[in-house]
Amino acid sequence: MRTDIRDFILRDSTLEETSEMIELIKQRRNRLSRMTMVSLAHGDTVEFTSSRSGQRITGRVDSIKVKNVIVSTALGRYRVPANMLRRVEE
Repeated sequence: MRTDIRDFILRDSTLEETSEMIELIKQRRNRLSRMTMVSLAHGDTVEFTSSRSGQRITGRVDSIKVKNVIVSTALGRYRVPANMLRRVEE
């Protein structure tokens, strides 16, 4: 974790300052997710870590929705948030 973020968390910040920091983090997470969505195309090979089993799963992009990507794998189809995906170079 960056030092300036750690310093912010450890100092006595007001509720308003903390709320503002949380909002900025949410906005950044959404921006990164949108960037991932734009970089993906139908048929791309991607991988993600299953939140249930913890195993790494590889599959192909089947379709891209507003907030999630449908990934077809040997284990079935998964609806995965874009921020959990990583493109695999073929």
